[in-house]
Amino acid sequence: MRYIDGMDEEGAAGGCFLCEARDSGDDRQALVLLRRPPVFAVLNRFPYNNGHTLIVPEAHKGEMDALTDEEMLALMAVARDVLAVFRRLFRPDGFNVGLNVGRAAGAGLPGHLHLHVVPRWSGDTNFMPVLGETKVIPQSLEETYDRIVEALKPDD
Repeated sequence: MRYIDGMDEEGAAGGCFLCEARDSGDDRQALVLLRRPPVFAVLNRFPYNNGHTLIVPEAHKGEMDALTDEEMLALMAVARDVLAVFRRLFRPDGFNVGLNVGRAAGAGLPGHLHLHVVPRWSGDTNFMPVLGETKVIPQSLEETYDRIVEALKPDD
């Protein structure tokens, strides 16, 4: 409800939360997992599942055709690397990876394109979201953040 109540008529919670995360001086507070200009990865504060991550161009652009080739390649390269880490850390049965382009397609923030990476497990949709209108996430965002950031560190 914090997400829904905080939205304005443009679908933003007092501005672009992705630009705010990008500009944050505290990656842990902002849940920024990694920065690889021209993109960065951030945990979704309102996850569909544990580990739900957004891969985001640094530039505030809402359409794919506005992205440069470098930005497109970087989005996919970071998604590939995040999936590899998630396979090791969380052992999901699959992933949803995708873009919602435009409000009619489900974009909650249509002005700043972002790629969703959602780990999935067999049976992860159960009675809780259907009857209880809530999603049970087995780990806090901060714990998930710490595990992912440690796993994303390059090997020395």
